Parts: sequence; C-alpha cells; structure tokens
Amino acid sequence: MKKRHVVASIDVGTTKICTILADVSDGDSPRVVGVGIASSKGLHKGLVVNINEARESIKESVRKAEQASNYKVESAYVGVTGRHVTSMNNRGVVAITRNDRVVRPDDLKRVLASAQSVKTAGDRRLLHVIPRSYAVDGQAHVKNPVGMHGFRLDVETHVITAAVTSIQNLVKCIRSIGIDIEDLVLEPLASSEAILTEDEKQVGVILADIGGGTTDVAVFRDGSIWHTSILPVAGYQLTRDIAIGLGLPFDIAEEMKKKYGSVMPVYEGKTDTSPAISKDGHGVSYQDLCDIVRARVEEILKLIMLEMPSSDYEALVPAGLVLTGGSANLAGIAALGRDILRLPVRVGAPTDVYGIADVLRDPAYATSVGLLLWGTKHDGKKAWKSGLFSGALNRLAHQLKKLFV
Repeated sequence: MKKRHVVASIDVGTTKICTILADVSDGDSPRVVGVGIASSKGLHKGLVVNINEARESIKESVRKAEQASNYKVESAYVGVTGRHVTSMNNRGVVAITRNDRVVRPDDLKRVLASAQSVKTAGDRRLLHVIPRSYAVDGQAHVKNPVGMHGFRLDVETHVITAAVTSIQNLVKCIRSIGIDIEDLVLEPLASSEAILTEDEKQVGVILADIGGGTTDVAVFRDGSIWHTSILPVAGYQLTRDIAIGLGLPFDIAEEMKKKYGSVMPVYEGKTDTSPAISKDGHGVSYQDLCDIVRARVEEILKLIMLEMPSSDYEALVPAGLVLTGGSANLAGIAALGRDILRLPVRVGAPTDVYGIADVLRDPAYATSVGLLLWGTKHDGKKAWKSGLFSGALNRLAHQLKKLFV
C-alpha cells in the first residue's frame, strides 16, 4: 500500500501570500487539497519590513488553506528571495582511499562538504549547495558517480548564500504562528520545478519570475543550475510608474495594469478601438498606459540579460527565456521579448497540478506550486534540517519553536 502524507508550501510574496496543502502518495503527483491566498502586508521587495503585519498576512493565508482542506499546517516549505541573496559556482575534491577504489554515497557527502567550505561573512549563511556535475579521475560531466572506480572525485556546485537577518525575520514570522519549516528554498529554484522542462534545462534556458517586488532569475545548462540572481525591480515599480505618470491612485493603477495593460497593443488591434479607458471615475489614454508598461518591461528584460554570466547568451541559452510570475500575464510580453532579445521567449504557467488547483494554473503561482513540487522531490534531503543553514539561525529557530509550538 502506498504511503500517503501531506505536504505544505508557503510562498511569502511582496503582493500576496499563497499557502498550498497537497496530499502526496509515493510515486504519484501531488493532489492539491487546499489553497489559501491573502494580500501581503509588511513586506517590500521580498523582505519583511513589519513582522506583525507579515505574520498576520501569513496566518490568514494558512487559515484559508486549512479551512479548504480540513487539514492543519504543521510544517511547510518556504520560499526565499530578495537582493540579499547571492550565488557563486565552486569546486570540491576528495581522494578515494579505499582499496577497491569504488565511489560510495559517503564519498558524495565528503566532496559536497569540501565544496561548501567557502568563506562567508559572519552575517551570511549557506542556503543551498547544489551539485551540478561530478568528475572521476578527470572524466567530466558525470551525473551520478556512485559505483564508479577512481582515485579522485571532483564536484562542481552552485552555492547560494543569504543574509542571516533577512532569513531570521522570515523564520520568526512562520514560527510565531506555530508552523515548523521543512526547508527554505530559493524562489527561482522552486519556480523552475513547476515551469521548466528537462529538455530546456539540458539545452540551456533562462527562467525569469517577474513577481510583485522582485524579478528572480535562474539560468540552467546541461541539466543543472548555472547561475541565479535577484533583481529588485518588478510589478510594483511598473504600477508605481503608471500611478505617477498618469496621476492615478496606486490601487487604481494596479487594476488598470492588470485589466488593460499591454506591451504591444498593436498585436491586439486595440489602438484605434480603445482610445480611452476609465476606472472609478479616473480616465486615461489606453496608448499612454501601454507606453508606460512597455517602457518598464523593456527595462526589466534588458536587466535580466545584464545578469547573464556570459555576454554570448545566444550560445549559453539556446532554449531562450521563459517568463513567469504575475507580471508575465501582461499581454504581448512574449512577443516583445522575442523582438528585443532575438531569442525564443515563452510564458510559463504550472500545469502538472491536480485536485482543487484551477486557480494555480497561472504564472502568478509558479513559485507556490514549485515549492510544493520541490518538497515532494527533495523530501529527506532538506538543507534546513540537515544543518547546512547552521549556527545562530538554527539556534534562533529552536528557541522560537519552544516559544510558539
């Protein structure tokens, strides 16, 4: 009989908090049994700026998911983003000293430990150490060296670090409502689980999750992560430009952006038929709205490409750019991307979700669904639980658990 358990994810975003509960059976795709979405307060550009407001927003999202599913959230996978996140590629090497010279699982742990021994400032901690590929006695591009014979084992890893204080604030919000943290996951890595195909990761692809407060970028090549970065520019700045440029209240600007915003209105034939639009007594030119949206989106697309580790991005990422996140819903954004970047561009939304998941089949929920898929895929390999993210942060988590659980 298949073992069943419940997995939960909490996407703490700048504009919304999304909690998902899923019923998981061994070997099967997760079946969503509860979704809770609440407006986000107390966060700015992915960072907690008001703990009390952020905690109440998270609590409301969790309450809605519990109410829909009749399950209680006891622990969850939580997304991390913000400009404080940095990444680098690093190598590790160990000798295989046993007489039979066979690589064993313990050797993988040793070589990863070697790779993660990078110098980090006192205010930073390791978040992920992800193996990209192994080499045995110089034979490169080995995906799983266990069982191979050799004298030397090398690994290439992608190392992601985060600011301790930023993570502490997020952890405090989650723990204070009685929820344990299964793992902290960098948001673009989570989004990739829900959006990218294995072929795209193998060939070379950029994922850009354009959310409310940040644009999360991840580059994949040869089937593994190559580069990650977080841009502090996203949908919030777009709405702010509309509000200032057209003299609108922020909430009205946000609604107009979602309902009418397009980066290439000529593609929709609206230029002549919709010269003006209005909302709650505020009237603006449709063309002016679209001009502002287009200018900001062009800037975001160019900033994404400036984050590439190589200027020859056509050779690095032949599969092009995959856009997701709430701002990827803007009409014409894929066509604009193809025109500007001369690369294949598509908009990605989660598809492999089942149960009460209709609302989740939208680019805005890429991270939320991705965290759930990450949880089912990496169960038992948790960096948070294994002590990778260690030191003062783990002590804080232990103290908070005693106080609030």
